[in-house]
Amino acid sequence: MRSDRMTLRVAKAPQVYLAGSFNAEAVEQVRKLQQAGKLPPGADVYLDSPVGDTAAGMEMGKLFRSARLNTHLGAWRERSSAPARPAICLDACAYAWLGGVYRWAPSGADRIGLHESLLPDNRIAAPGAPSPETLRSYLESMDVPAANIAQVLTPASDGIVWWKSDQLLPWQVANNGRLPLGAAYQPQPGAPKLVLTQTVRGNQNQVTLQCAPGQITLAARYAVGDSRARDLAARAMYAYFEVGEQPWQPRQGERPRADGDALVFTRQMPFAELTNVLRTVSLGVWTEITGSPVRLGFWVAPAQVEKLTQPFFTDCQALQPGHVPPKAPAEQAKPSFWKKVFGHKP
Repeated sequence: MRSDRMTLRVAKAPQVYLAGSFNAEAVEQVRKLQQAGKLPPGADVYLDSPVGDTAAGMEMGKLFRSARLNTHLGAWRERSSAPARPAICLDACAYAWLGGVYRWAPSGADRIGLHESLLPDNRIAAPGAPSPETLRSYLESMDVPAANIAQVLTPASDGIVWWKSDQLLPWQVANNGRLPLGAAYQPQPGAPKLVLTQTVRGNQNQVTLQCAPGQITLAARYAVGDSRARDLAARAMYAYFEVGEQPWQPRQGERPRADGDALVFTRQMPFAELTNVLRTVSLGVWTEITGSPVRLGFWVAPAQVEKLTQPFFTDCQALQPGHVPPKAPAEQAKPSFWKKVFGHKP
């Protein structure tokens, strides 16, 4: 475990490294650390285990989730100067990793995967292993559908199916500090409003869409902290939205300003752009800062919550000039008797 002053200052929480075999005893050891207050919510757990009992791995994952712990792959080093060693997270370890509130995708040579016999879409269970139904139920409880796991698998090699590290975030198997996107629709008469909330490592960023005849107004809120918001606002050159990696009028409109702990700005778009905004997997909110080599901001994926945004789109569409609402089934003209029989009137 690392809980020295430097670790706490940089990572904001203790770090614990778990290696070796996953079993019931290992679960109890971690539970005791958590109950003793040595693993507070937000602590980071680094995993490196190629063997273990899958049921114990799932129990460990449930403990991680209930204790609000975050998971990474990483091998312990006694000294920072020691050469790095790749971490391997297999079977029980992989299911435990899925329990992290924030799950960080492997980097470098670190690898995570499952033996073929422990894939959740198998029809029968491997001897001594949890049933596929149990595995799928666990995944659902961790908010990681088995269908998403299926999208990140590589072809089996020596009976092992490694996961594609670069696909874990797009398929929401890893979240790299991002909780699932929240969407709240407020059906205000004449001005429907949709609020998209993305929590990243405890900070809540928001994009609010307000509808009006002919246009939509997008308001961004990027949480950075009180003092930093004021500093960044003073050095901001311009801010913009990016729809599907295409900047929207990047050098037009007001500069972002500080509002409490956040940078905020608004932009208008024609209603015709709303479909693209709601269906994109990347709606970026970016600010260019004087003296910074990188832009600052965040992104959300409205396409992930399309079912929740559809009522907003429907009501917004109804406000647009010239919109003709579709007739209800009961209002549609019924064919005459003669048309039913002969296909036309006599």
